[in-house]
Amino acid sequence: MGRVIAIEKTANTRNQLRRTIAETLNRLMAKRSLDDEVKDLAALIVFCLREILEGVDQSATAWEKRNYFLKADRFRMEWEWAAKAAADLERVVREERWQDLPPMLARLAPRFTDITINKLMRSSETWEGCYQRLKAG
Repeated sequence: MGRVIAIEKTANTRNQLRRTIAETLNRLMAKRSLDDEVKDLAALIVFCLREILEGVDQSATAWEKRNYFLKADRFRMEWEWAAKAAADLERVVREERWQDLPPMLARLAPRFTDITINKLMRSSETWEGCYQRLKAG
């Protein structure tokens, strides 16, 4: 029997990040005006997408080490949208093109329709300061 590739940790992290993005989208859709919280929430999505991409690459690399190249390529292609979404959203936040935020969120929302949110679990500490961190980095 071959070695077992442990990707469960990255899959669990990816699911937690997807849940965070879904909750963040929910909060953003409820907002009616631009304020500091909207900026922080938008930046949080960028950070979550980046972290998802790191996990995707980690999983795919693990599969490649075991010669599962096709599986790794398919997996990367499945998550290709996240790289574009992160880059586009980061550009909107950094350039402060807030008028472009609602259509971008509308394009992103269908990627998270499989996540049911009955109760918002993330506290404001999750996103506080994200906008400043993104602008600084």
